[in-house]
Amino acid sequence: MHLCWITSANMILNMMWTFILLFLLGPNVWQANGEDNSTQMYYVKLIIEESAIANITETLSETFVSNTHLKVDNLQTTTTCQSVPDGAECSCTPGFRWSETVCQENTCTFPGNNTHTCVSNTTVSINGSLFLNGGGHHNCLKLKDSNKFQECNNKLLKQMRTVYSTLPGFNTLTIIKYRVGSVIADFELNFVQSINQQDLIKRSENLSSSLSASLSLETTGVVQLSLLSQSPVCNEKHTLKCTLRETLNAPPVWQLRSNNRVIEIYNGTEAIVVTEPQETRVTLTVLSKLWEGEYSCTYHQQFDSINISHKASFVLDLALLPDILITTEPAFPRCKQSSDLQLVRVRCETGNSSEQYVVSWTHEDVFHGASEQTEYGFAVEAIVSCTKPLKTPRMTCTFRNRCNKTRAASTDVNVIYGNYSFCAADGDWGETKAGFTAVLKCTEAAGQRRRDCKLSATQGTWGPEVSACVNRDLDLVLQTANMVDNGLGLMDENAAGVFSQLESVTNDLQSINTFPNMNASVQVFMSLSHKLNYINNETTANDFLDSSSNLLEKSLPESWTTTADEDSVSLAERYLSSVEHLIYLTNVTNVPKKKNIEVATSICTQKSHCNNTVFNVTVTVDSPDPGSVKTAGFKELENYLPSKDETFKPNSIVVSTTTESKQRAAVEVRIHFPLLKPRPRNVQMKCVAWDNSSQDWSGDGCEWQGSSDEGLCICKHLSSFAILMSRYPVHIIGLTEVTYVGLSVSVISLVISLTIELMVWSAVVKTNTLYLRHTAHINVSLCLLVADLCFLASSSPSHVSEMWCRIFAVLKHFCYLSMFFWMWCLSNMLLHQTIFPMHSASKKTYLRLSLFLGYMCPLLIVVITFLFYKAGAEGEYFSRETCWLLYSGLMAGSIHTFVVPVGIIICVNVFSMMVVIMKLLDHRKNTESSNKKDAKVAITVMRSVILLTPIFGVTWIFGFAVMLLDLTSGAIALLVNYVFTLLNAFQVQYDPQVDVPLSVRLSNLSSLCF
Repeated sequence: MHLCWITSANMILNMMWTFILLFLLGPNVWQANGEDNSTQMYYVKLIIEESAIANITETLSETFVSNTHLKVDNLQTTTTCQSVPDGAECSCTPGFRWSETVCQENTCTFPGNNTHTCVSNTTVSINGSLFLNGGGHHNCLKLKDSNKFQECNNKLLKQMRTVYSTLPGFNTLTIIKYRVGSVIADFELNFVQSINQQDLIKRSENLSSSLSASLSLETTGVVQLSLLSQSPVCNEKHTLKCTLRETLNAPPVWQLRSNNRVIEIYNGTEAIVVTEPQETRVTLTVLSKLWEGEYSCTYHQQFDSINISHKASFVLDLALLPDILITTEPAFPRCKQSSDLQLVRVRCETGNSSEQYVVSWTHEDVFHGASEQTEYGFAVEAIVSCTKPLKTPRMTCTFRNRCNKTRAASTDVNVIYGNYSFCAADGDWGETKAGFTAVLKCTEAAGQRRRDCKLSATQGTWGPEVSACVNRDLDLVLQTANMVDNGLGLMDENAAGVFSQLESVTNDLQSINTFPNMNASVQVFMSLSHKLNYINNETTANDFLDSSSNLLEKSLPESWTTTADEDSVSLAERYLSSVEHLIYLTNVTNVPKKKNIEVATSICTQKSHCNNTVFNVTVTVDSPDPGSVKTAGFKELENYLPSKDETFKPNSIVVSTTTESKQRAAVEVRIHFPLLKPRPRNVQMKCVAWDNSSQDWSGDGCEWQGSSDEGLCICKHLSSFAILMSRYPVHIIGLTEVTYVGLSVSVISLVISLTIELMVWSAVVKTNTLYLRHTAHINVSLCLLVADLCFLASSSPSHVSEMWCRIFAVLKHFCYLSMFFWMWCLSNMLLHQTIFPMHSASKKTYLRLSLFLGYMCPLLIVVITFLFYKAGAEGEYFSRETCWLLYSGLMAGSIHTFVVPVGIIICVNVFSMMVVIMKLLDHRKNTESSNKKDAKVAITVMRSVILLTPIFGVTWIFGFAVMLLDLTSGAIALLVNYVFTLLNAFQVQYDPQVDVPLSVRLSNLSSLCF
């Protein structure tokens, strides 16, 4: 038998003491069988003399117990009292403490009839739930005053007491209530001394086995939580410690209950958790309002049908110093006369703080009244003199907490004296002293608005407003992101919550349509990218990519730029680096494609080619051991990344590629981009990668594969890639000058040629053949002259209006076609005379046919082409950059309505020449003398065709090559352009038959002059 007794004395006489005794007696009526002893508590009130206290233990043991089966031992005094006028003043003996009920009364003086007693420091309380399978316990769910309930309750209570009363120190067991599920009995169990945990587990297993039930227990007193400093806590660093009397072989769990939330505590930037076999400590390295609340440390033990939680808790009271925002109203009081006095209200705001502070005010050249407490802090009315003092008036508020620690905030009272320059009130911006910045709190948002008042010669001038207003929900997300690793909660779970909140906020584009909101969103990514080690949760990855995609919506271009002084690193750069790193940390492979972001992952074996496709961009990585290869495509981001080279602009989305392997082995990355806009002819492309060191696109290590595969890039490193397209076509050095000179010479030569033709016309057109030949020469020269003049007029397309550019394109199209059709007429005439020498068509018939072929056929081609290509629309019929027909690819573009007819004519001319040559060679010996003159003429015509065809034909063969070869192809394209320009500009024909008539004509003119 065990006996524990507690005495609580009330002084009745000066020499008499009253004791309340607690006896633990057994065996008792609840033990049905077994060898374990049972314990029952008895409380006895005993009045004794003071001189008998020394022998009280031996006397009570002999007097109180008369049953030989009962034994009383371990008798201890718990409470001692002394007489006072109001009753008795009591205190606990070593090893004992007041109960929570007494502590809440906050007094140790009790009336004479009190029964308050101290409890042992080793007292253990257990709150438990017994989960019964139903069966014979359904009656416990009936009304409490029913017989069936009483019977069921008493039976269960007896069974439980029979088991737990065998534990030393057993005091009470009470069933509080029954719940459904199927039958759950909630109970309280108290022990006046510590209990062995193995004994508790054994008894609980016995109860669970006998009732076919499961148990959930939570103990208080097994774990002791203590502070290593006094409360309230004033230090910047604080430690809480939990100790055990025996090893539980279970890890501790630290938790903080605050604002109706329970959060686990882990190692972090503001908390350090240390665990030893019988002790665990939490050291708070940074104390803030976040760490205020009820702390608990819990050891969880899990068995087959028993779950035991050993818990200790403590409410931590922090005496914090506030964050002070000091302002004046008005911000810039204005004095009109030096004799005036200005009333200024000075506010020191601390937010919603429950801490009680003592606030004092100090001043320099300011008079102030009594301080008053406001909703968010304190305020005072101050009076400022309009006579300018030597120093700027200044107000300071000082907050003192319960630990006698202080924090102060000061502000200058910037008075606008006399005729000093200032900015007049403008809307909600009040009068502001020149050279200062006005500051306003954001309305319905976090942050401030600023506006400079610039000093000018006569008055202040307002600058543009700079807003740093951030959506409140987004600001809360940012604050949470900055604290994910402080130790309150598991970092990965905290990050998951941040991504979920950010996804929800950014879904509303109106909440992020300003630069401050976009900047705050990117700061969330930056913060998490620096803190997280991995992202393994699919939902977290999905929320992260959703929010990242939301920021790239097409409707938000203005949110990426600001007129204020920007950071050295642009917002787009910070977005790219942080999101790229978070994607690298993501270990989820099956993430759905987002609207503006797509991520593809491949697991590659050694020496294999890894292929990923995002937004139709194909990326192939060739590396000795790449491991996991991740490729991400970003829409719209190319528009926001800064570029120092203004001559190039992005023409693809940004694609980022990373590999799991950290080795620096050689790598080849082939990226095939679909271009955002078709590349115009002769426009240079550049494959680039983002260089963080230069903060610009860099072409180092990347090579464009040319116009034959204009979307292909090959790079020798990993990075974020894109294709840049030049804003201007490739410039050929000297080609423009050669063209101007050549065309000018050609125009002058053509004018001279036409003049000569007119001068010697009657002398050279002595036969029908010569007449038709020279008629064709005149029309060819005339068409070429008009075309060259149009070419010169449109040589600078940027200085020509679109209408005139279209007109010049039509005229050049018609004149060049007409020139070749007149050559065809000349060729047809020669071929007809060669094949049908005895048949001679009239000059009139030849002329009509030639005029139809020379002008009507080209006109029909030009008109049909003009109408077909949307009435000569720019970009369809002609190019605004060249004022010439458009080439869009092989057999595509209006240029082919010129190329195809010209090519056919050149082929026909070559065929005609071959036939004529063969006929002349075959009939040369049989030619009669009477026909010698006609034969001579025929030979002359043939010579003209032979000369004209190479001159015009070969020149335009080079023109076809110019059309087919892109200037980005290299040296061969440049050479062809030079050759074509020279031949086209300096083409010439010499006709010896004109020499004699021209000489005669010039001689006649000379004789007339002299």
